[in-house]
Amino acid sequence: MSHHLVEAKDLTYVYPDGTKALQGVNFRITHGEAVGIVGANGAGKSTLVMQLTGNFLPVSGTVRVGDYPLTPKTIPQIRRNVGMIFQNPDDQLFMPTVYDDVAFGPLNQGLPLEEVEQKVTEALQRVGAYHLKDRPPYKLSGGEKRTVALATVLAMSPDILVMDEPSSALDPRARRNLIQLLAGFRHTKIIASHDLDLILDLCERTIVLSGGQVIADGPTIEIFNNEKLLAQGHLEKPLVLQGCPVCSRK
Repeated sequence: MSHHLVEAKDLTYVYPDGTKALQGVNFRITHGEAVGIVGANGAGKSTLVMQLTGNFLPVSGTVRVGDYPLTPKTIPQIRRNVGMIFQNPDDQLFMPTVYDDVAFGPLNQGLPLEEVEQKVTEALQRVGAYHLKDRPPYKLSGGEKRTVALATVLAMSPDILVMDEPSSALDPRARRNLIQLLAGFRHTKIIASHDLDLILDLCERTIVLSGGQVIADGPTIEIFNNEKLLAQGHLEKPLVLQGCPVCSRK
């Protein structure tokens, strides 16, 4: 299933002010993998995921998604396969109602109205937000916005789901609901996050970035138990792996 492939070779990106965000990044993600991308602030996580949907284009090196190398000409084809959930859901919710937002993608795919309605209904029901369909997005809570943003992506039936800090600003219950929803997505998932406990719950594999470079790529549990590696990336163990601080003092 080559349409699920995501590959970077010697990927470099430099911002207009000269900041080197990515330097020679290499990885290959295949069908069905759930991969976390972690690192401290400024490590290059958001820049990397923005490359995967063509929001940024490489300065040098290549990105390949499915059958297409990333170029200005192939961005439309790539975006048919890749669904992106932005760090701030307000960046992708802009229509008068929730229904209109979820319908926007399928309509732009040229689908018949009956099929669009079916996809919208299924996506909203899948994330438990059908009751919000007539609400203006700006009146939703942070957790509701995040859920609706996920529905806008699911309505387009992506092969690959890319997320930038999906649990940001969520309360514990909304975060738990999000994890359950993402666990049910059976295709390829790529999640960039500071929330290492979420990565541990959802991703079998983790890529660690530091200074725009890959310093580790392997099984999540092995990486999160490697304290020396985590310190190199300015990270700490997920809370669930740290143990009870009271018991450790005893």
